[in-house]
Amino acid sequence: MPTSSASTTDSKAAAPTGGVQSLERAFDLLERMADAGGEVGLSELSATSGLPLPTIHRLMRTLVACGYVRQQPNRRYSLGPRLIRLGESASRLLGTWARPYLARLVEETGETANMALLDGDEIVYVAQVPSKHSMRMFTEVGRRVLPHSTGVGKALLAHTPAEDVRALLARTGMPAATEKTITTPEGFLDALEDVRRTGYAVDDNEQEIGVRCLAVPVPDSPTAAAISISGPAGRVTEAATDRIVPILQQVAAELSVALANTGGN
Repeated sequence: MPTSSASTTDSKAAAPTGGVQSLERAFDLLERMADAGGEVGLSELSATSGLPLPTIHRLMRTLVACGYVRQQPNRRYSLGPRLIRLGESASRLLGTWARPYLARLVEETGETANMALLDGDEIVYVAQVPSKHSMRMFTEVGRRVLPHSTGVGKALLAHTPAEDVRALLARTGMPAATEKTITTPEGFLDALEDVRRTGYAVDDNEQEIGVRCLAVPVPDSPTAAAISISGPAGRVTEAATDRIVPILQQVAAELSVALANTGGN
């Protein structure tokens, strides 16, 4: 029996980018699920994607069978556990790709350079290149911290709607790591306004006494990312800030371009 033209078109048709249309649609649905918080209904996906329900249902069935999506008891769909493995591997690679840029930060600023991502409600450090000074900062790759006491946390949340920031802080709490840690939502929102105004974030003895950190977001990163330098407060002074921030911003812009270059033909 000949295959139907609809089936052939759905599985093998070339998308405008020259790729396979069904694959592009499937990944688009996964992205839309992530944007919606990880759980959606078919009607929501149809409304946001513009795809007909039968097409979405067919794609979701395949994603469920592969473990990348789960169907909940309420018939809604959520991101599946197999994505965790992919995400963890991608995070490690992201850190690997970033290391040459962090190494350049160390060469030009003299301080330890870090890259961090926002993972759920926490900040996770995915890469670090240490300073060559005998007195230097060290943050273990893989370490998780709360956003409110870190420069990278402020950089990553600077453009998040205030109501979403408040909700995150309500979930995590705002424990004081030092006497200088910001411990109120209003204070943290004021700090985010400073980041938007100046283009960089500061952790001024807020995570650890005697340590200052300067951070900027990586623009247009495929996942929210920030880079930073950290060092003793005696070296990362206000005068040093004026010199270091433009370097941070330039390296972040170059890293953004590198991450956007997929290497596709």
